[in-house]
Amino acid sequence: MLGSATESDDALQETWLRISRADIDGVANLDGWLTTIVARVCLDALKRPGRRHEKLTSDDPRHDVPSIAPGERPEEEAMLADSLGVALRLLLDSLQPAERVAYVLHDMFDVPFDDIGAIVERTPEAARQLASRARRRVRGLSDGRDVVTQRHDELVRAFLAASRAGNFSALLALLDPEAKVRADGAVLAMGGAAYFAEFPIEGAAAVARTFTGRARAALPAFIDGRPGAVWVHEREARVAFQFTIAGDRITAIDLVADRDTLAHAIIERE
Repeated sequence: MLGSATESDDALQETWLRISRADIDGVANLDGWLTTIVARVCLDALKRPGRRHEKLTSDDPRHDVPSIAPGERPEEEAMLADSLGVALRLLLDSLQPAERVAYVLHDMFDVPFDDIGAIVERTPEAARQLASRARRRVRGLSDGRDVVTQRHDELVRAFLAASRAGNFSALLALLDPEAKVRADGAVLAMGGAAYFAEFPIEGAAAVARTFTGRARAALPAFIDGRPGAVWVHEREARVAFQFTIAGDRITAIDLVADRDTLAHAIIERE
């Protein structure tokens, strides 16, 4: 969880202090209770500014991952395992604290999402999303995106920037002549109809007018691997802006606020 023997010792000591002061007579599941406390202590440590990281000395053999065939000398196999551990810790360090906790607890220790949600103070479905997002990053699926995806991401970001700046001409240039904006029932129930006048909004000029000076709270994101944007309130994605792009032009923007749909989408924010 922490990637540091020193920090792990500190976390265990802090956990011991907490449980030594607690009344455990009413605890039905002692293992689960202890897991929750340790995980929360680790989460607090991960959020702490200036947290310590173990650093390898210049002569540490783990600087170089040795190429060793299975069955060779035990000390060399141990060195390889240590090296792979260092690589995994580097990947884990790239995750946000809650993502890291959810990924480690679920994928490495098979802790249920109901329990993880309570630890990171999210719903079980949100905890599932955290673990999924972390899993994608650890496996490298969030890096090295193909050229088309990168280009689409640039177009979405340019659209959001032009919207915030109130640049009607720039918005128009990014839109297909027959572009449209659609919204699901949840957006309409939230008051979207009053905000956007009517749905669907059709034609590049109408779409550009609708977004001129707006989208100030929309954040760039990847939604199920595709460039888009989300409006986040109280750390939860409330509305997803799903972009359809063809030939370097935005052809459609779908506003989605349905909770079930958002809960099952993999949303990656920077």
